[in-house]
Amino acid sequence: MSDARNSILTKLRTTRDAHPLTPPVSDFAPIEAKHWAPEERLPRIRRLMEAVHTEFLDATEADWPVVLREFLAREGVGSLLYAPATEAGKRLVEGWDAASTTLIPYDRPLEDLKPQLFESIEAGLTTTRGAIAETGSLILWPTADEPRTLSLVPHIHVAILRTDALYDTFLQAMREQGWAQEMPTNALLVSGPSKTADIEQTLAYGVHGPKRLVVLVVQP
Repeated sequence: MSDARNSILTKLRTTRDAHPLTPPVSDFAPIEAKHWAPEERLPRIRRLMEAVHTEFLDATEADWPVVLREFLAREGVGSLLYAPATEAGKRLVEGWDAASTTLIPYDRPLEDLKPQLFESIEAGLTTTRGAIAETGSLILWPTADEPRTLSLVPHIHVAILRTDALYDTFLQAMREQGWAQEMPTNALLVSGPSKTADIEQTLAYGVHGPKRLVVLVVQP
């Protein structure tokens, strides 16, 4: 480190230490005041997300793999990337043999999967940690078993949302899920498919991620 840089940093530290600042107390009251009745949360999330082109499927815990399989068949989707080590991945493969959509497990290093991932895989399936009623956003929680690539690269992202994990605000979700104690390297809030606009304000989908976001709502 140069003498000039050392001198500048020393002066800055001296000034900082001579005039310590006490940070203001955080006031969460405006956020904590935001509440919706439990029966209003899902309709609100759905309305906000549909406004930005998100699609929804309704299912139950017993039949969601069938609902997903039938949807992919109707849409002509030939391949679905999934996480085989997760509980959702294990449920998915049960009875899938006769389906027109081929299941592709994410069980290899990314470098080995990359050619197939970028050239032929059409859809990816992930779970979520819930959704937020205030903003209409899904909470994605990538892990080693279910990496971000599953939701980022395929043209269609299918996200499983269980209705027992709906929150009024982001603050409520962080508190009830204990984010202060444990967080992944990449937690995400997703409200719709990828979109961007150029200088002429022409909106394009799928430039930086999936062209379609399909939320599979699973009732207990």
